[in-house]
Amino acid sequence: GTMNISVEAMILGAAFSGAVGYDLTNSTIVGLLFAVGAGLIISAVQANMSYRLNVNQFVTGLTLNVLVLALVGFLLASLKPVSKIATELKIPLLSDIPLVGGALFEQAWPIYLLFPLIFVGWWLLYKTRWGLEARAAGENPTSAKATAVPVLKRQRQAIYFCGISAGLSGGYLLLGQVGRFEINIVGGQGFIVLAAVIFGGWKLRGAMLGCAIFGFVTAFRLILPALDYRINAELLAALPFLVTIALIAIVAHGRKATQPAALGGF
Repeated sequence: GTMNISVEAMILGAAFSGAVGYDLTNSTIVGLLFAVGAGLIISAVQANMSYRLNVNQFVTGLTLNVLVLALVGFLLASLKPVSKIATELKIPLLSDIPLVGGALFEQAWPIYLLFPLIFVGWWLLYKTRWGLEARAAGENPTSAKATAVPVLKRQRQAIYFCGISAGLSGGYLLLGQVGRFEINIVGGQGFIVLAAVIFGGWKLRGAMLGCAIFGFVTAFRLILPALDYRINAELLAALPFLVTIALIAIVAHGRKATQPAALGGF
Protein backbone atom coordinates (compact mmCIF):
# COMPACT_ATOMS: atom_id res chain seq x y z
CA GLY A 1 0.00 0.00 0.00
CA THR A 2 2.96 2.35 -0.20
CA MET A 3 3.53 4.96 -2.91
CA ASN A 4 7.29 4.88 -3.16
CA ILE A 5 8.30 7.36 -5.84
CA SER A 6 11.93 7.69 -4.77
CA VAL A 7 13.04 4.66 -6.80
CA GLU A 8 14.88 6.98 -9.19
CA ALA A 9 16.92 8.35 -6.27
CA MET A 10 17.67 4.84 -5.02
CA ILE A 11 18.99 3.65 -8.39
CA LEU A 12 21.02 6.80 -9.01
CA GLY A 13 22.53 6.84 -5.52
CA ALA A 14 23.30 3.13 -5.81
CA ALA A 15 25.04 3.52 -9.17
CA PHE A 16 27.23 6.32 -7.82
CA SER A 17 28.03 4.44 -4.61
CA GLY A 18 28.85 1.35 -6.66
CA ALA A 19 31.33 3.43 -8.67
CA VAL A 20 32.92 4.73 -5.47
CA GLY A 21 33.13 1.22 -4.01
CA TYR A 22 34.73 -0.14 -7.17
CA ASP A 23 37.14 2.80 -7.37
CA LEU A 24 38.31 2.23 -3.79
CA THR A 25 38.79 -1.55 -4.00
CA ASN A 26 38.82 -2.51 -7.69
CA SER A 27 36.24 -5.17 -6.76
CA THR A 28 32.90 -5.67 -8.49
CA ILE A 29 31.50 -7.42 -5.42
CA VAL A 30 32.39 -4.51 -3.14
CA GLY A 31 30.93 -2.11 -5.71
CA LEU A 32 27.64 -4.04 -5.66
CA LEU A 33 27.64 -4.05 -1.84
CA PHE A 34 28.17 -0.28 -1.82
CA ALA A 35 25.29 0.05 -4.30
CA VAL A 36 22.91 -2.07 -2.20
CA GLY A 37 23.91 -0.14 0.91
CA ALA A 38 23.12 3.19 -0.76
CA GLY A 39 19.73 1.94 -1.96
CA LEU A 40 18.94 0.72 1.54
CA ILE A 41 19.93 4.04 3.15
CA ILE A 42 17.74 6.06 0.78
CA SER A 43 14.85 3.65 1.28
CA ALA A 44 15.25 3.98 5.06
CA VAL A 45 14.80 7.75 4.77
CA GLN A 46 11.68 7.26 2.60
CA ALA A 47 10.24 4.58 4.87
CA ASN A 48 10.80 6.33 8.20
CA MET A 49 9.73 9.77 7.00
CA SER A 50 6.52 8.35 5.52
CA TYR A 51 5.62 5.54 7.92
CA ARG A 52 7.12 6.62 11.23
CA LEU A 53 7.06 10.43 11.19
CA ASN A 54 3.93 10.57 9.00
CA VAL A 55 5.41 13.03 6.50
CA ASN A 56 3.62 13.18 3.15
CA GLN A 57 5.16 10.31 1.15
CA PHE A 58 4.84 12.10 -2.20
CA VAL A 59 6.74 15.13 -0.91
CA THR A 60 9.35 12.85 0.67
CA GLY A 61 9.85 10.93 -2.58
CA LEU A 62 10.14 14.02 -4.75
CA THR A 63 12.53 15.64 -2.29
CA LEU A 64 14.74 12.56 -2.24
CA ASN A 65 14.86 12.43 -6.05
CA VAL A 66 16.01 16.05 -6.23
CA LEU A 67 18.34 15.80 -3.23
CA VAL A 68 20.16 12.67 -4.43
CA LEU A 69 20.55 14.11 -7.94
CA ALA A 70 22.13 17.28 -6.52
CA LEU A 71 24.27 15.42 -3.98
CA VAL A 72 25.60 12.97 -6.56
CA GLY A 73 26.38 15.82 -8.96
CA PHE A 74 28.34 17.61 -6.24
CA LEU A 75 30.28 14.52 -5.15
CA LEU A 76 30.97 13.42 -8.71
CA ALA A 77 32.87 16.61 -9.43
CA SER A 78 35.23 16.03 -6.50
CA LEU A 79 35.55 12.24 -6.30
CA LYS A 80 35.47 11.30 -10.01
CA PRO A 81 35.24 7.53 -9.38
CA VAL A 82 36.56 5.16 -12.05
CA SER A 83 34.82 1.86 -12.79
CA LYS A 84 34.37 -0.68 -15.56
CA ILE A 85 32.03 -3.45 -16.66
CA ALA A 86 32.34 -6.72 -14.74
CA THR A 87 33.78 -9.90 -16.22
CA GLU A 88 31.57 -11.66 -18.74
CA LEU A 89 30.25 -15.06 -17.70
CA LYS A 90 29.15 -17.56 -20.33
CA ILE A 91 26.89 -20.39 -19.21
CA PRO A 92 27.54 -23.55 -21.26
CA LEU A 93 24.68 -24.95 -23.34
CA LEU A 94 22.23 -22.20 -22.30
CA SER A 95 24.30 -19.58 -24.13
CA ASP A 96 23.91 -21.61 -27.35
CA ILE A 97 20.12 -21.27 -27.42
CA PRO A 98 19.16 -19.47 -30.67
CA LEU A 99 18.20 -15.77 -30.42
CA VAL A 100 18.02 -15.50 -26.63
CA GLY A 101 21.01 -17.58 -25.50
CA GLY A 102 23.64 -14.88 -25.92
CA ALA A 103 21.36 -12.14 -24.59
CA LEU A 104 20.51 -13.99 -21.37
CA PHE A 105 23.41 -16.32 -20.66
CA GLU A 106 26.52 -14.62 -22.03
CA GLN A 107 26.64 -11.37 -20.12
CA ALA A 108 28.51 -9.56 -17.35
CA TRP A 109 28.02 -11.72 -14.28
CA PRO A 110 25.95 -9.29 -12.13
CA ILE A 111 22.96 -9.89 -14.42
CA TYR A 112 22.64 -13.42 -13.04
CA LEU A 113 21.66 -11.97 -9.66
CA LEU A 114 18.34 -11.04 -11.30
CA PHE A 115 17.03 -14.60 -11.40
CA PRO A 116 17.31 -15.39 -7.67
CA LEU A 117 16.02 -11.88 -6.87
CA ILE A 118 12.79 -12.59 -8.77
CA PHE A 119 12.37 -15.87 -6.90
CA VAL A 120 13.06 -14.24 -3.52
CA GLY A 121 10.52 -11.49 -4.26
CA TRP A 122 7.87 -14.03 -5.25
CA TRP A 123 8.59 -16.24 -2.23
CA LEU A 124 8.47 -13.33 0.22
CA LEU A 125 5.21 -11.93 -1.13
CA TYR A 126 3.22 -15.08 -1.70
CA LYS A 127 4.74 -17.89 0.38
CA THR A 128 5.51 -16.33 3.77
CA ARG A 129 3.52 -14.90 6.66
CA TRP A 130 5.42 -11.65 6.17
CA GLY A 131 4.13 -11.38 2.60
CA LEU A 132 0.56 -12.06 3.70
CA GLU A 133 0.80 -9.33 6.33
CA ALA A 134 2.43 -6.90 3.87
CA ARG A 135 -0.35 -7.44 1.33
CA ALA A 136 -2.97 -7.09 4.05
CA ALA A 137 -1.41 -3.76 5.04
CA GLY A 138 -2.06 -2.50 1.53
CA GLU A 139 -5.57 -3.88 1.18
CA ASN A 140 -7.17 -3.28 4.58
CA PRO A 141 -4.83 -1.78 7.19
CA THR A 142 -7.64 -1.35 9.72
CA SER A 143 -8.48 -5.06 9.74
CA ALA A 144 -4.79 -5.94 9.69
CA LYS A 145 -4.21 -3.84 12.82
CA ALA A 146 -7.14 -5.57 14.49
CA THR A 147 -5.39 -8.91 13.98
CA ALA A 148 -2.15 -7.61 15.53
CA VAL A 149 -0.31 -7.00 12.23
CA PRO A 150 2.24 -4.16 12.68
CA VAL A 151 1.06 -2.30 9.57
CA LEU A 152 3.52 0.60 9.61
CA LYS A 153 6.43 -1.75 10.29
CA ARG A 154 5.46 -3.99 7.36
CA GLN A 155 5.18 -0.96 5.09
CA ARG A 156 8.62 0.24 6.13
CA GLN A 157 10.05 -3.22 5.56
CA ALA A 158 8.50 -3.38 2.08
CA ILE A 159 10.26 -0.13 1.19
CA TYR A 160 13.54 -1.51 2.60
CA PHE A 161 13.23 -4.48 0.26
CA CYS A 162 12.57 -2.07 -2.59
CA GLY A 163 15.73 -0.17 -1.60
CA ILE A 164 17.82 -3.36 -1.67
CA SER A 165 16.42 -4.30 -5.10
CA ALA A 166 16.87 -0.79 -6.49
CA GLY A 167 20.39 -0.71 -5.07
CA LEU A 168 21.21 -3.94 -6.86
CA SER A 169 19.74 -2.56 -10.07
CA GLY A 170 21.87 0.59 -9.80
CA GLY A 171 24.94 -1.56 -9.24
CA TYR A 172 24.09 -3.71 -12.25
CA LEU A 173 23.41 -0.65 -14.41
CA LEU A 174 26.91 0.63 -13.65
CA LEU A 175 28.97 -2.57 -13.42
CA GLY A 176 26.98 -4.82 -15.74
CA GLN A 177 25.89 -2.46 -18.50
CA VAL A 178 27.52 0.96 -18.74
CA GLY A 179 30.84 0.64 -16.94
CA ARG A 180 31.30 4.35 -16.26
CA PHE A 181 29.23 6.57 -14.00
CA GLU A 182 27.54 9.60 -15.51
CA ILE A 183 24.97 11.87 -13.90
CA ASN A 184 22.29 10.84 -16.42
CA ILE A 185 23.02 7.11 -16.16
CA VAL A 186 19.53 6.28 -14.86
CA GLY A 187 17.68 8.58 -17.25
CA GLY A 188 14.21 8.30 -15.72
CA GLN A 189 14.13 4.50 -15.50
CA GLY A 190 13.08 4.74 -11.87
CA PHE A 191 9.84 6.36 -13.00
CA ILE A 192 9.39 3.74 -15.73
CA VAL A 193 9.59 1.16 -12.94
CA LEU A 194 6.51 2.75 -11.36
CA ALA A 195 4.75 2.69 -14.71
CA ALA A 196 5.59 -1.01 -15.09
CA VAL A 197 4.03 -1.74 -11.69
CA ILE A 198 0.85 0.13 -12.65
CA PHE A 199 0.75 -1.60 -16.04
CA GLY A 200 1.18 -4.95 -14.31
CA GLY A 201 -1.72 -4.39 -11.97
CA TRP A 202 0.49 -4.36 -8.84
CA LYS A 203 1.32 -8.04 -9.39
CA LEU A 204 4.83 -9.44 -9.71
CA ARG A 205 4.31 -11.23 -13.03
CA GLY A 206 2.54 -8.19 -14.47
CA ALA A 207 5.36 -5.88 -13.40
CA MET A 208 7.89 -8.27 -14.97
CA LEU A 209 5.92 -8.14 -18.23
CA GLY A 210 5.85 -4.34 -18.07
CA CYS A 211 9.62 -4.21 -17.51
CA ALA A 212 10.15 -6.59 -20.44
CA ILE A 213 8.06 -4.37 -22.73
CA PHE A 214 9.88 -1.20 -21.71
CA GLY A 215 13.21 -3.01 -22.03
CA PHE A 216 12.28 -4.10 -25.55
CA VAL A 217 11.38 -0.52 -26.48
CA THR A 218 14.70 0.76 -25.08
CA ALA A 219 16.62 -1.91 -27.00
CA PHE A 220 14.66 -1.07 -30.16
CA ARG A 221 15.63 2.58 -29.73
CA LEU A 222 19.31 1.64 -29.51
CA ILE A 223 19.26 -0.88 -32.35
CA LEU A 224 17.70 1.32 -35.04
CA PRO A 225 20.71 3.68 -35.47
CA ALA A 226 23.03 0.65 -35.55
CA LEU A 227 21.00 -0.73 -38.45
CA ASP A 228 21.48 2.62 -40.24
CA TYR A 229 17.86 3.74 -39.97
CA ARG A 230 17.72 7.53 -39.86
CA ILE A 231 15.13 8.61 -37.30
CA ASN A 232 14.98 11.82 -35.32
CA ALA A 233 17.31 11.38 -32.31
CA GLU A 234 15.04 13.30 -29.92
CA LEU A 235 12.08 11.14 -30.91
CA LEU A 236 14.10 7.97 -30.30
CA ALA A 237 15.20 9.23 -26.88
CA ALA A 238 11.58 9.96 -25.95
CA LEU A 239 10.27 6.62 -27.27
CA PRO A 240 10.33 4.66 -23.96
CA PHE A 241 8.44 7.48 -22.22
CA LEU A 242 5.89 7.78 -25.04
CA VAL A 243 5.25 4.05 -24.81
CA THR A 244 4.95 4.39 -21.03
CA ILE A 245 2.25 7.06 -21.36
CA ALA A 246 0.41 5.08 -24.06
CA LEU A 247 0.36 1.83 -22.05
CA ILE A 248 -0.77 3.54 -18.85
CA ALA A 249 -3.57 5.25 -20.78
CA ILE A 250 -4.63 1.92 -22.30
CA VAL A 251 -4.60 0.20 -18.91
CA ALA A 252 -6.53 3.04 -17.25
CA HIS A 253 -9.18 2.99 -19.99
CA GLY A 254 -9.39 -0.72 -20.70
CA ARG A 255 -9.89 -2.36 -17.32
CA LYS A 256 -10.56 -1.70 -13.70
CA ALA A 257 -7.64 -0.62 -11.58
CA THR A 258 -6.26 -3.50 -9.52
CA GLN A 259 -4.23 -1.36 -7.18
CA PRO A 260 -4.20 -2.12 -3.44
CA ALA A 261 -7.37 -0.79 -1.85
CA ALA A 262 -5.44 1.34 0.64
CA LEU A 263 -2.73 2.49 -1.78
CA GLY A 264 -0.95 5.56 -0.47
CA GLY A 265 -3.10 5.50 2.65
CA PHE A 266 -6.32 6.25 0.76
